[in-house]
Amino acid sequence: MKISRPDLERAESAGILQAGQAQALWTFLGSQPQTQAQFQFAHVLYYLGGMIAIAAMSLFMTVGYATWGAGSLTVFAVAYAFLAWRLGLWFLQVKILPIPAGILFTLTIVLVPLAVYGVQAALGHWESGGRYSDYHHYIDWRWLFLELATLAAAAVMLWLYRLPFMTMPVAVTLWYLSMDVAAWIAFGVDDGSEAWGYYEQLWNLRRFVSLGFGLAMLGLALRIDLATRRDPRDFAFWLYLFGLLAFWGALSSMDSGSQLGKFFYCLINLGLIFIGAVLSRRVFAVFGGLGVTGYLGYLAWDVFKDSLLFAFVLSLLGLGLVFAGVWWNKHGEALGARWRQKLSPQLAELIAQRR
Repeated sequence: MKISRPDLERAESAGILQAGQAQALWTFLGSQPQTQAQFQFAHVLYYLGGMIAIAAMSLFMTVGYATWGAGSLTVFAVAYAFLAWRLGLWFLQVKILPIPAGILFTLTIVLVPLAVYGVQAALGHWESGGRYSDYHHYIDWRWLFLELATLAAAAVMLWLYRLPFMTMPVAVTLWYLSMDVAAWIAFGVDDGSEAWGYYEQLWNLRRFVSLGFGLAMLGLALRIDLATRRDPRDFAFWLYLFGLLAFWGALSSMDSGSQLGKFFYCLINLGLIFIGAVLSRRVFAVFGGLGVTGYLGYLAWDVFKDSLLFAFVLSLLGLGLVFAGVWWNKHGEALGARWRQKLSPQLAELIAQRR
């Protein structure tokens, strides 16, 4: 819920607040340090600067590796990470600016895989190929060491400084891990065969691993959401986002094989929309909406192509959803109060906090 100054003035006029309290409360709220990211110009500069600094690592290690060799990567990464960490501490403890502090701590975490890669390259473990510039777009089981080191560093940083943006590299790394674990499993059973169907089996394996990892990441995000339900900072957002990327991406890439399977896929996406409404997480609604739209597009262009009846039925369905929204707006609160009593107290409190 967002509160504006006119809201407080109306509360004062209604007698809820005493005379003069609206101004005092507004002044107090305005003096509090900003802990949540909002669409403000200063915040845009924070994140833009952080993303540029993180992206600069890709440019450096491409040029620096060729110029100074593998050892320079580790030295530079450690020195740069130390500088980012100290600057983040200054923002957090001196300036009381948690958002830029979180961005700089995130930069510290992001430099960990670069340092690990530099050590591995110096020891000759990448002589057979594999550049660090491929880390973010090429699946390879050998990245597992970098990912595990990143998760360990992120766990330490989150334990020391509870800032939400630091969960972003955790979510990204878990997403990468889901794909690289599949490559590692495939590497273990790969006999070098070029037989027909091998690569299709490998692709199916990766999809199922990604599906399972995505569900596990969503479960972890919900667990964190419940544990931090009274904290205004959002620690679960990035885990929800990349968990859905792994789960929904794998699910959508699978061949349902039948009309019933495609309909079941649509039901899963409708379920995502419902979960998003319950948890007040728009990211679920976005992915679910994409899935439902894809299914309706399939019906329109493949099953009921040039069918006037389908267009008529689809229009009625859309209008029905509008009226359902009107009905829910009137009766939804009472119904929600009933079924929330049957939920766990923690989940019911989370839902109440999100409303």
